[in-house]
Amino acid sequence: MTPTQNISKLNLAFPPAPPPAGVYRPVLVVDNFLYVSGQGPVQLDGSLIVGRVGDDMDTGQGKIAARQVGLTMLSTIQTHFGNLDKIKRVVKVLGMVNSTPDFKEHPLVINGFSELLADVFGKENGIGVRSAVGMMLPGGIPVEIEAMFELH
Repeated sequence: MTPTQNISKLNLAFPPAPPPAGVYRPVLVVDNFLYVSGQGPVQLDGSLIVGRVGDDMDTGQGKIAARQVGLTMLSTIQTHFGNLDKIKRVVKVLGMVNSTPDFKEHPLVINGFSELLADVFGKENGIGVRSAVGMMLPGGIPVEIEAMFELH
């Protein structure tokens, strides 16, 4: 199945694509690759999920926020690039988690994003290489993710 068919089958709803929060492009195509700037967890009403994992959010809530980042990223790609069926595969994901210094489950949080992309693009093409790290994030968001995709 195509990504568009999978999105329909999964009954996914995309939030509005956020405008750039600084001087950068939301997406950029270089050669046969699509780069997507860091995305936060935008909800259907356009508001952001906020919180700090290990403080006012647990791992499961962080994972839900990471999944929402995936929906936001797909919306951004559709808005600024076009048809998601032009994407061949996920290449690289950098997942950043706003967490307390003692939090140790960053990969489990970022799985929320990775599992969504595997559902949309299939396990073979929806899972790429990945990093999951902890840091302070702008606006108090719990998760920010940037990614690189190969195009057909």
